[in-house]
Amino acid sequence: MAKDPVCGMNVDEKSGIRLTFNEKDFYFCSENCKKKFIEQNKIENPQVCETCAPSKRTPVLMNKVFIMFVAYVAVFVLGSTVQFFAPLSAALFAYAQKIALAIFIGLLFGGVIDWLVPGEYVSKLLAQKKKRTIIYSVLTGFLMSACSHGILALSIQLYKKGASPPSVVAFLLASPWANLPLTILMFGFFGWKAFIIVGSAIVIAIVSGYIFMFLESRSLVEHNPNTVAVSEEFSIIKDAKERLGKTKISLAGTLKGIRSVFDGAVSLGNMVLWWIMLGILLASIAGAYLPQGFMQKYMGPTLLGLLVTLLVATIMEICSEGTAPMAFEIFRQTGALGNSFVFLMAGVVTDYTEIGLLWTNIGKKTAIWLPVVAVPQVIILGVLFNLFII
Repeated sequence: MAKDPVCGMNVDEKSGIRLTFNEKDFYFCSENCKKKFIEQNKIENPQVCETCAPSKRTPVLMNKVFIMFVAYVAVFVLGSTVQFFAPLSAALFAYAQKIALAIFIGLLFGGVIDWLVPGEYVSKLLAQKKKRTIIYSVLTGFLMSACSHGILALSIQLYKKGASPPSVVAFLLASPWANLPLTILMFGFFGWKAFIIVGSAIVIAIVSGYIFMFLESRSLVEHNPNTVAVSEEFSIIKDAKERLGKTKISLAGTLKGIRSVFDGAVSLGNMVLWWIMLGILLASIAGAYLPQGFMQKYMGPTLLGLLVTLLVATIMEICSEGTAPMAFEIFRQTGALGNSFVFLMAGVVTDYTEIGLLWTNIGKKTAIWLPVVAVPQVIILGVLFNLFII
């Protein structure tokens, strides 16, 4: 399996979209990612591989979103004909109805961000070793519209461009749970309490980033050998004004913009929508079939319940958008907001895929320090939430 250099998705070499650049083959999950790669590398005459078999698009029947859609239809049909599936069908319908609008808005905003925010801006903000870089990293992570796995690939790419380990860590911790599309989804689940979850995720990202800056200054984590001097002459504001000045309002331009937003939303949907649908299905199964009182007993607002929640979140290898519904199910059944917060954050700070890739690409010290720095913060906030927030 190859990895899409733009969004980080795994791509089958036999079915992915292929592009040859500098005598090397790159594979993409969508035409939108391929287009962005061409723009980022200023490729004037992109060529497909001439010595390989022709690339094929993923068949509709193999599309994960389509597979989840079929699963949903099957649950609804079985729920109306087989008594055993009736509770699952009712729970699934209630969840889908609750967050459908939030998902739509999130995908739409993600498409707008994909269209309006150039990649150069991201590199400019994250490739400097200054204290404000941590704030830039967190804000940039908030604006990113990809799941945690896609964000991980992007962060490693930024590291290779010169971003410091502290900014990479802050970016990683902010993006999965504080990104804009997921923020909208979180409000669909938790209401005003989403402010607490998102705000706390941002605080943990900032604090961890500054702790890593201290560790870097003491050589307790790796230094980035790829760091290069970033041009001080480049101004995001100036560039944005120039782009705005060159923009001409016309029917053709408007249609192109709408198409770009649509393509970005579809690309984002292919990355995260099936995770969301999977998460809702898992949460519905838990709500329909777990014995009454199971979560209250084992995942309740106690220290033991918090640690059990942490263990479950560590084991579950699900994208951030996929665990959001399960986190809400924990909150719905136990009333423990702290446990839901730990479930959401622990999947990021203890994720073995994330730690493994940090170990491989940045270094073992950075990978080891990530859970050491972040997990205590998550647990402390989880305990405080359980004590003081109802």
